[in-house]
Amino acid sequence: MPAAKASAGGYGAPSESGTIARSITPYSARMDIYKEFTFEAAHLLPNVPAGHKCGRLHGHSFRVQVHVRGPLDPVLGWVMDFADLKAVVKPVIARLDHYFLNDIPGLENPTSEVIARWLWRELHGSLPQLSKIVVMETCTSGCVYTGD
Repeated sequence: MPAAKASAGGYGAPSESGTIARSITPYSARMDIYKEFTFEAAHLLPNVPAGHKCGRLHGHSFRVQVHVRGPLDPVLGWVMDFADLKAVVKPVIARLDHYFLNDIPGLENPTSEVIARWLWRELHGSLPQLSKIVVMETCTSGCVYTGD
């Protein structure tokens, strides 16, 4: 098989198997980046069956990952400055840190899933490239939310 000519579309020479492999330039790739945040908060789950342990007041050391997706900037070599991501997210996390989550509008039933959706709705307007929210309420239990 004759060698294929490289084109502007990023296609190169055929591999040994004869298939043409697409090479992705670093600046055409879309990537997810994320920053992790923590907050301490108390809650109870009002809709669980009577006697369920989560129906009692308790707290967690929550971990939250906020992911954004986009192309690499060809000059800077990044999707977004982590400092800019922190500047958007930190004030929202501060509204949760050391509070009783059930008292916050929209978090009356503050499961990890509801918290993730609440964070998405709070952040998406200021962070349109938001791609995923991960909420961990313990080191082994959490939720991944990818948007409305």
